[in-house]
Amino acid sequence: MKMNKLVEALKKWIEKREEGVEKKGRISAISREIPKTKGEAHSAKEGGEEKNAEQAKSNGETGEALQAFSEEEKDRGGQAMRVVPVYNMMILPNSYIYFQIDNFRTLAGKTVEEGDKLLLAVLHKNEVDTRALHKEEVHPIGVEGTIKEISKDGYAVVETGNRVRIDALSQVEGEPLLLQTAPLYDVEDVDREEAAKKLQEIKEELKGLVERFHAGKVMAGMIDHHQAIQEVACVLSPWLSLNNEERYRVLQEDRLSVRTKMLEQIIYEYIEVTKVTTDARTQQQEDYQKLYKEQALQKQIDYLQKELDEMHPEKVSDLRKFELRIAEAGMNETAKKEAGKILNRLKNEGTNGQEAGMLYDYLDFVTGLSWKKEEQKEIDLDEAEKILSEDHFGLKKVKERMIQQIAVMNLKKQQSGSILLFVGAPGTGKTSIGKSIAKALGRKYVRVSLGGVRDEADIRGHRRTYLGAMPGRIMDGIQKAGVSNPVMVLDEVDKLSASYNGDPAAALLEVLDPEQNNTFTDHYMNVPYDLSDVLFICTANSLDTIPAPLLNRMEVIQYQGYTPKEKFEIAKRHLLRKSLKGVGLQQENVEITDEALENIISDYTREAGVRGLKKRLDTLCRIAAVHLVKGKGEKISVGKGDLREYLDMNPLHRREVKEEGKPGIVTGLAWTAVGGEILYIESMFTKGEGKLNITGQLGDVMKESAQIAISLVKSMFPDKAKLFKENDLHIHVPDGATPKDGPSAGITLTIALASLVTGQAVSPRIAMTGEVSLEGLVNPIGGLPEKLMAAERAGVKTVLIPKANEDDLRDVPDEVKEKLQILPIKTVEEGLELCEIKYTKSGLEVV
Repeated sequence: MKMNKLVEALKKWIEKREEGVEKKGRISAISREIPKTKGEAHSAKEGGEEKNAEQAKSNGETGEALQAFSEEEKDRGGQAMRVVPVYNMMILPNSYIYFQIDNFRTLAGKTVEEGDKLLLAVLHKNEVDTRALHKEEVHPIGVEGTIKEISKDGYAVVETGNRVRIDALSQVEGEPLLLQTAPLYDVEDVDREEAAKKLQEIKEELKGLVERFHAGKVMAGMIDHHQAIQEVACVLSPWLSLNNEERYRVLQEDRLSVRTKMLEQIIYEYIEVTKVTTDARTQQQEDYQKLYKEQALQKQIDYLQKELDEMHPEKVSDLRKFELRIAEAGMNETAKKEAGKILNRLKNEGTNGQEAGMLYDYLDFVTGLSWKKEEQKEIDLDEAEKILSEDHFGLKKVKERMIQQIAVMNLKKQQSGSILLFVGAPGTGKTSIGKSIAKALGRKYVRVSLGGVRDEADIRGHRRTYLGAMPGRIMDGIQKAGVSNPVMVLDEVDKLSASYNGDPAAALLEVLDPEQNNTFTDHYMNVPYDLSDVLFICTANSLDTIPAPLLNRMEVIQYQGYTPKEKFEIAKRHLLRKSLKGVGLQQENVEITDEALENIISDYTREAGVRGLKKRLDTLCRIAAVHLVKGKGEKISVGKGDLREYLDMNPLHRREVKEEGKPGIVTGLAWTAVGGEILYIESMFTKGEGKLNITGQLGDVMKESAQIAISLVKSMFPDKAKLFKENDLHIHVPDGATPKDGPSAGITLTIALASLVTGQAVSPRIAMTGEVSLEGLVNPIGGLPEKLMAAERAGVKTVLIPKANEDDLRDVPDEVKEKLQILPIKTVEEGLELCEIKYTKSGLEVV
């Protein structure tokens, strides 16, 4: 379009040029020339004043411009001239230059008219404020010119004269521009006949070039009117691949022979580049036309097929359905290519082929997956927090972590964060909170149980070469969810086991690595699938059996056991309501007193979670259902005294602290899979030969702790060392049927043996936990919240803990800390002092 306008403008200008049309100019700014002689100045002054007077009558702005001159400036030969700054344009003397009129008025002024005098100045940079020009901002050589024509087609034609040297240039915004120039003359060192010959050759080349375009004939006629090579260069200026400095170097050259050679090289280079470009564009257009034709035909075929399918949907074949599903699924290129290949195999095989069933199942699975990215929705944090609290009481740390996750996703507009691992005792809500998280995020929920999985193919899938091949559990869960960004709970990851079929824990490394799972490849699918939008939540009861590389990829969040108060609130708010709904009763059909509920928690359940409590409430609700169906009443009331009858069980025996202590027996604390528990370390001397007998199913770590305790007691009570030599030492930790292991019984064993050798009893209401070293230091342990809750439940009043575990007290419920005196210790000696056991240290008796 732009080329056509330029062609029309050039054509009209050439016609007017031949007719010799010329128009009068106007004054815009002031130019200072080289000072003239007095006579010339006086003559110029008179002529200039007469001319200015005539123009002032027709245009008031001209008079205002002239008033800016002093008498002295007029005497020196000042004349009216516009300075037009240009950048990256080919401007040459004795030629014609074309401007778009809008751009030209921006550069030269809104009031330009035909006949106005101009100075074309070349800018150094294209970032100059043209309203206040200075000499340093333009190149030293410019070109004088006159506005020859302002076309109605949107172009202005400037006829250039000689080159000039800019000696002075300055302007303040809003005031006339002051300019001083000196003429520069070209060195005429060219053979005119040779120059005319070269010009003709260039014209012929250009004519051959323009034949490739639609307006070739018109352009060829215009080329014939060019009278010099510099005219050709100026016309081609917009299409030349030269920078501003390269264009200025042509203007800067004084010798016509050198300038002509430079222009000749530039024009021939443009011709060759344009030929290559047009050839490539033509070939490309031909390729596009062929492609467009093919696409048009394919669209017509698809449209007709779609019409037939809509008219007779019962006749749409499975193969056609697969074609549509593949096209609409949004698969990545690899998956789409693989699905297309399998579809072609199924077409060639036929529905009765040997592999048709396997191919059909594969296409059905792959096209059933959601391949498109789900749009990330803005999630209200307050609403999400409310949802998380609806079905779960407590769990403050877990809820805070999920709110942080949601906030990050709101900011990034995409799934982000590490893989979460919830670790805690059974029944503490690890799996069920996954549903609440999915609800808070507005996503689908899917659960994959990994307990007992021992085959790598359960995670990665079977290769399709095997009979009965199936996808892995991960991709099967994605397919069942129907979306690409579900909340997926991987349950019981601590119960994976390896076999000769591979290690499923190793296969999970790719699934649970945010840097790799965007290209997870299931063996059955054999194409990559993006799992990066899936929010993985893993659950486990213990960290001991999880491989270190897998554990390293997950963020561990510990679930502490519930306190009796928390269990009471959970039962009132959630469990009783679920139990009633499960048997079809209403709230008014069952009344359980608070005292009865507290008694159920304390005497009829023994767990860190609430699963057993839920079972007891289910039992009461079933009894209420029987009463209602038999017509014995619309409501059943359950008090503390009714529990023995309704639950049909005796209260559980709970280990509680003894009233009085005996030498050699000390209360310890242990962590179990169902929470914390107290245990007693019992020790006794019997006549013998110094043998050590350990019972109670203790593991190797506890046996080593017993050896350390014996050595410590011998060193701290040297006068009692002979007792270990003359007697057999028996250490027992009840219950004997329960296996026990771990380092945290070290301080308890040491205090128990110290009590035994000194004959000083330790109060049973003092419990302790901590690992010991041969230096007598008490080292940190784990599971402190559960142990302290067990101590409070059993009636312990004072607990000795390692000094290094003081920070863990933040995770202990306040109601537990309020009922216990918790004393941190750094050494065994401090523990002996708090237990009031006297011992000898460096010849001094310590109490």
